[in-house]
Amino acid sequence: MQERRIYLDFNATTPIAPEVAAAMSRVLTEPFGNPSSEHWAGGPARQAVDQARSQVADLLNCTPGEIVFTSGGSEANNHALKGVFFAHGGGGHIVTTQIEHPAILNPCRFLERLGASVTYLPVDRYGRVDPDDLRRVLTPRTILISVMHANNEVGTLQPISELARIAREHGVLFHTDAAQSAGKIPTRVDELGVDLLSIAGHKLYAPKGVGALYVRKGVRLEPLIHGAGHEAGRRAGTENIVLDVALGEACELAKSWVGMEAARQLRDLFWQLLEARFGKGVVLNGHPTERLPNTLNVSFVGRTGSTILNRMNSVAASTGSACHSGSVELSPVLKAMGIPPEIGMGAIRFSLGRTTTQDEIEQVVSLLAESVGSL
Repeated sequence: MQERRIYLDFNATTPIAPEVAAAMSRVLTEPFGNPSSEHWAGGPARQAVDQARSQVADLLNCTPGEIVFTSGGSEANNHALKGVFFAHGGGGHIVTTQIEHPAILNPCRFLERLGASVTYLPVDRYGRVDPDDLRRVLTPRTILISVMHANNEVGTLQPISELARIAREHGVLFHTDAAQSAGKIPTRVDELGVDLLSIAGHKLYAPKGVGALYVRKGVRLEPLIHGAGHEAGRRAGTENIVLDVALGEACELAKSWVGMEAARQLRDLFWQLLEARFGKGVVLNGHPTERLPNTLNVSFVGRTGSTILNRMNSVAASTGSACHSGSVELSPVLKAMGIPPEIGMGAIRFSLGRTTTQDEIEQVVSLLAESVGSL
């Protein structure tokens, strides 16, 4: 009998919500006009994009004019970093962390080649930044601080409001990558105190290929894509009505989602069952409480996460290590957290979604017992 497939990799990507698919279907053929056109065909298209922009703004509690639609979280991150860098005439000092997503780290390395200096802040064993470390590295040349809201691997939440307050005290712009947190926990920009914030559609039940960048009114950014004056002159290119509408609908759904506490309880049950089954043979990675409600990153001590998952073909999850030429390389995030290799190489990230059930969790624990026991 074929095993039931279980998906526990929602931090990697989410399925398109039925409501989002329905919204996309409604605008696949109409309105077809160019939103920039002033005639009868352009008006309805512009209204559809405007409504979607308002829905995204409502989730973030900002004005629609502060939302720039992008092709995803990576573009939003690149626009924030490069836009600030070039708006300041090049050069300058940028602060980020050692555990950021590659869509932050690689643009930072690129900007270093163009003359920027970048400080990569360390994190503690839970994956959190010490605000005092941020204070110590700021200089009169600092132009931008970029710290992710929630880590994609271990789910640890950063003290963004405190870090952003330090940035304001020094007159420095603050950006946060909220791709993992949007739709799971509150991401109100007024509460976070940020100047720039990125979201990715496929992390909150919208399609891949769409995202948004919040740009606080008054913040100067050089466009990442030059051309005509779309997105109030901030991103050239005719608007993708279908994807914009999809992101808007997904943000509307996220506002009304009330399952956050249920997700947290299910995640905690998962951990309790693992502890009961494996005892000291399993270790929790990430902050014990300040963590995404859906994310559980655990290490099976003395094992290899990829080997465990390979014996569980019916379960979709992610490992905390990468195999290269037969050797196991520790995740940069776990390495920055100071996780020893004998623990870190056994890491597996289970990320729950809106459709995850207790029965699925119990089945995965049983499968893990079989897989680990057979090694």
